[in-house]
Amino acid sequence: MKRSLTIESQKCFALQTRHEHFINEIESTDTTSLGLVIRAIYDGDEEQKFMELLDARIKQHDRDIEKMCNYHYQGFIDSIRELLQVRSQAQKLNTEIVELNTALQESSERVMEKTEELVKARKVEANIAATIQSLQSCLPVLTTYSKLQKQMKEKRYYPALKTLEQLEHQYLPRVANYRFSSQMKESIPKLRENIKEASMSDLKDFLENIRKVSAKIGEVAMRHTSEQLIVDPGIIKKKKKKAPLPPNPFTGEVDKEEGLDVDDLSAQDLIDFSPVYRCLHIYSVLGSRGDFETYYRKQRKQQATLVLQPPTNMHETIDGYKMYMHSVLGFFVVEDHVLNTGNGLIDRTYLDELWSFAVGKIVNTLRTHSAYCTDATLMLKIKNLIMLFITTLRNYGYSVNQVFEVLHEIRDHYNEVLMQRWVGVFREILDEESFLPTEVETQEEYDGIVSAFPFHDDDLDNSPFPKTFPFSPLVPNVYQQVKEFIYACLKFSEDLGLSQGEVDDMIRKSTNLLLTRTFTGCLSSVFRKPSLGLTQVIQIIVDTRYLEEATVYLEEFVSNITGCRSELSLRAGKEAGGHLFGVARDDAEKQICEKLKRKLDEFVELEAYDWLLVEPQGHASSFITDLIAFLNSTFTSFTDLPGEVAQVACKSACEHISKSLMGMVLNDEVKQISMGALQQLNLDTIQCEQFAASEPVGGLEEGSLLCYFTDLRQLLDLFMSWDWPTYFHDYGQENSKYQHVSPNTAIILLEKIREADKKTVFSVLKKSERDKKKLLETVLKQLRQLALTASQQQQ
Repeated sequence: MKRSLTIESQKCFALQTRHEHFINEIESTDTTSLGLVIRAIYDGDEEQKFMELLDARIKQHDRDIEKMCNYHYQGFIDSIRELLQVRSQAQKLNTEIVELNTALQESSERVMEKTEELVKARKVEANIAATIQSLQSCLPVLTTYSKLQKQMKEKRYYPALKTLEQLEHQYLPRVANYRFSSQMKESIPKLRENIKEASMSDLKDFLENIRKVSAKIGEVAMRHTSEQLIVDPGIIKKKKKKAPLPPNPFTGEVDKEEGLDVDDLSAQDLIDFSPVYRCLHIYSVLGSRGDFETYYRKQRKQQATLVLQPPTNMHETIDGYKMYMHSVLGFFVVEDHVLNTGNGLIDRTYLDELWSFAVGKIVNTLRTHSAYCTDATLMLKIKNLIMLFITTLRNYGYSVNQVFEVLHEIRDHYNEVLMQRWVGVFREILDEESFLPTEVETQEEYDGIVSAFPFHDDDLDNSPFPKTFPFSPLVPNVYQQVKEFIYACLKFSEDLGLSQGEVDDMIRKSTNLLLTRTFTGCLSSVFRKPSLGLTQVIQIIVDTRYLEEATVYLEEFVSNITGCRSELSLRAGKEAGGHLFGVARDDAEKQICEKLKRKLDEFVELEAYDWLLVEPQGHASSFITDLIAFLNSTFTSFTDLPGEVAQVACKSACEHISKSLMGMVLNDEVKQISMGALQQLNLDTIQCEQFAASEPVGGLEEGSLLCYFTDLRQLLDLFMSWDWPTYFHDYGQENSKYQHVSPNTAIILLEKIREADKKTVFSVLKKSERDKKKLLETVLKQLRQLALTASQQQQ
């Protein structure tokens, strides 16, 4: 029990100790731990005892306070009294403090306002400083981007590309934390593509423009060449005007100074090549140089194809040739400039291939269109233009041998055109010519002819006026025109690089053709005129003889103007001299024969033979007498002709007379021929044979004209003598008396005689006539057998 009391008392002591601890905690700690203490009290379910202990502690503290107050009461009273005294002063001080506070509040409000304003200003200033700093870091980017936009707007693409690279690699990394930086960075590939497309667009504009300006470039290049060579300025039109200076190829800046005179510019100064250079550099920087080179070469090849197409009807005027050659030349001048300044855009191999392709087209075009040209003056202009074209191309390093060879072909065509022109000249001379000997009344007229044609005759020179030249005005006129033709031929050969011998040979050949073909052709047309008489033909032969003799002077003239005086060429000229007018003379001689034959035909056609004549007239027919009289007078007028011409004409006349008489006998329209008619024909033949034996012209061999009447003479002798046994016996032998009488000819004449005998009614009553008829039938039978045998042998 005692022990339990002890335990109880220990518990009470521990509880009291605990409560004391809580009270101490409450007294000693701040209010933050008060909740913990109260919670601990209530958690222990001992709040009643704790309240009792707390009340005891409160009472104890009240007693301590009361003791303390009693101890300090007097001091407290003194303090209250002092406090009361201080009260009035405190009130006064309070009033002052309130007033001061009010004033301070008012001042503070203003200070606060200023402070707030200052804070705001500081913030703004800080923001401004930050903005300035940001702008300073962004400003190079924005400035560069603005510069880029401006350069693209001004089409300065190569600087723009450099600016874009600077922007991408130098400035944008500095502002990588800004949103616009990423946007700019994303837009850079597109900007590069825009620059690439824009530069390509400029290149396309350049290619289009260069195609239009190529002709002007070629014209200026040819003008410069002509000024160096002192060529006729009429070949190239010359207009003074100013051209603007080309811009810098990379910056695009143009000099503001006044432009240069177009005539003072080189060909490449007339076009701005900066689009090509810019585009080349841009594509090179972007790694697409190969694509650009391929595109440029392809486009230029296509343009070359267009340039090489000649304008319509180019051959009609020199302007067509100028337009074509200026365009071609301008194209290749541009390509040469690009080759030298394009930093490898094109190379020599490409340009040589392009020129090889073009030169074939050029040669074909010039060859084709010049072949259509029929104006010699225009062809001379074309030749000079081609020469200038060749020289200019050679100055730029192009091979022009093929083009130069075309000039030789054009030269041949030019000579043909000249001959066509001289056809008109010769025809005009011949149309106005009367073909009568030239007669002059004064010394001035005489000197004019002698100076125009190399002729000298002392007898004629000493004879009084009027004087008569043996030739007609045709001779000096043709001689002068031949010299003009030679001058015209020489004009085209100038500057062709031909040797003197080649020029001399060309002129001689052309002159030969002119006289042997052109002049002879014109004479042939004159010979076909019905109004041309035999006397005029004789005068033409005389004229051609004088022209032929003057050939040596033409040869010397050619040698003088060509400077080729070699003995070989002179000897060849002399040998060919007789041939130059020989063709015309031969034609004239033939015309004499033709004219004679026509005249003889007129005599024969006017005669109406009585083929049933019983008895001959006893003398030659009147038409034979007239015919022989005509021949005698005609051959008398042949004294001025060469002997061989008269001989040929005389032989031709005799041959034609013989054939005409033979033709009369064998004519199918003549069905009957009497022996009286044959006897009359025999008399006419004898008259012709007498004419032939009289040697109407000199120089003929004896009996040479009689041989033309041999066929007719043997036929007539056979029928006059009725010598058929001899004919049949000697037939086929070389020494036969009637070897020129064929069985067929004899058959034809016998049948006509037989038909004529049928008309005699009483012939059958006479025994001799009956015997003759039997003999005729027998002869006809034998002749037909001979004719059949001869035809079988021929087969």
